[in-house]
Amino acid sequence: MAGTKLELTRPGKNKAFELEPRILIEKPELSYGDPNTENMLIHWDNLLALKALEQNYTWKIKCIYIDPPFNTWAAFEYYDDWIEHTIRLNLMYQRMKILWNLLKEDWWIIFVELDDVEVHYCKVIMDEIFRRDNFICSIAIKSSTPSWLKTAHKNKTIIKQKDFILVYKKWGTLNLNPQYSISNKRDSHYNYYLNKETLQLSSLKDIIISKWIFDKNIKPDDYDTQDPKFKAFYMENSDSIFQTGKSMPEDARAESLKPENKDKVVPYGNGQFAYNWRRLSPLSSSINEVVSRTEISQEISKLVCDFWDDVDFNNTQNEWWINFPASKKPEILLMRILRLATNPWDLVLDSFLWSWTTAAVAHKMWRKWIWIELWDHAYSHCKVRLDNVIDGEQGGISPALRREWWGWYKFYELWPSVLLQDKYWNYIINPNFNSSELVQAICKIENFTYKAYEDSIKHGYSTEKDFIHVTTRHITQEIIKDIQETSLKNWETMLIVAKTFESNLDLPDNIQIKKIPTEILDKCEYNKDNYSLPITKEEIDEE
Repeated sequence: MAGTKLELTRPGKNKAFELEPRILIEKPELSYGDPNTENMLIHWDNLLALKALEQNYTWKIKCIYIDPPFNTWAAFEYYDDWIEHTIRLNLMYQRMKILWNLLKEDWWIIFVELDDVEVHYCKVIMDEIFRRDNFICSIAIKSSTPSWLKTAHKNKTIIKQKDFILVYKKWGTLNLNPQYSISNKRDSHYNYYLNKETLQLSSLKDIIISKWIFDKNIKPDDYDTQDPKFKAFYMENSDSIFQTGKSMPEDARAESLKPENKDKVVPYGNGQFAYNWRRLSPLSSSINEVVSRTEISQEISKLVCDFWDDVDFNNTQNEWWINFPASKKPEILLMRILRLATNPWDLVLDSFLWSWTTAAVAHKMWRKWIWIELWDHAYSHCKVRLDNVIDGEQGGISPALRREWWGWYKFYELWPSVLLQDKYWNYIINPNFNSSELVQAICKIENFTYKAYEDSIKHGYSTEKDFIHVTTRHITQEIIKDIQETSLKNWETMLIVAKTFESNLDLPDNIQIKKIPTEILDKCEYNKDNYSLPITKEEIDEE
């Protein structure tokens, strides 16, 4: 039916989260190095942490990679990978909305890795938030090989050996960096050898046999391109080995069709050749930069498309010391993703850091980054691994990059709610907040950018002429007059957020005043750290 909207319905879908935009407080004793670094490691729930980033990082993230729990109902050492399906969908929906806001405005890109359990539901959610026409592809990754333990069960089934990565752009024209993998078998389409001096075109097989490169009893087609002797021949002669293609410029086609050029090689512009109305394409066009754990080298290669069967998931236990075998991703996988979508100094975000592979790889690749991790292994593993990466550890992809030392990061905690409830369930200002923390928190809630001006009256701004002042002192008419005459220019405006103030204040046109906490209560939910969104039976029945 025309105009009908297709959508995934579920209990709790229409529950709006009024998230409190918490402040992030650096823990200098846990940070590493230069205080001016832009790299951030954040310890807290990722929904609240993403909300805390939204004000300053909307439209600033170049690439997002997340590897959320697969919802396999498995218990791991550091977290349980299970949650009621409807709750999970709502949690992911809220996170995806903020992630969309954080991505830059053009073709910047998000990768979401999942398996069969949740990937299709996640795609429907992302279609709704990112729009279906911004869906790029679903990459299938061969993540395991059937072992005896998997195949020996009496109850036979179809064994899982793949994961998926959903790839979306924000909007605009896509412009990725092509990636290549080693081609292990000779491409039989490259079956000509051209002597460029005589323009004599020969069968490649005849050339190989005539040069006695291999055992004459073995067909050249049977040789692996990684056989050292075969590979050396191909690499040394890549500009002389050709296949025929269909496309050809009009002038070259006309020249090739002349009667005197029948069955001859015809050269045309920029060192290109045609034969019998067909373009000759050199093998050198298939030699590209290929990345492995140990090196980046020029290889006979094939373009990486949407099926990745060449990523080794079996040796991740050898990448640094982390014992996280059930969900740790290989560094080479993240390296391919970041090479595909980013360049050095681009800003990368991972809000489900888990096994910390994204952190290690992005730092080794000279990307700026923001990482979010909820559990306490943010201290015991994430921080320790990053410190070792900065200090030059040589695990994972480090040998391939041969990188120079660089980089620092700041360690942040998400601060508690600015408002708490007293024993009578009335909201009060959090007594644990110092004056600076209170100012920063109120600035975020009122959507002002915090800035410590020399003039202590101004605590933040929303525009170049609109400011905010936050105070716990009692505001009188005399204070208002003093602010008006000494701290504000004629074209400037100010919002004062105070704990108490005189009644019947005579406010000038360029000053507003609000009382905390009463007049900010409707801004968001306070003193709430758990957004698991429990679903009641009544809600399920209603849906």
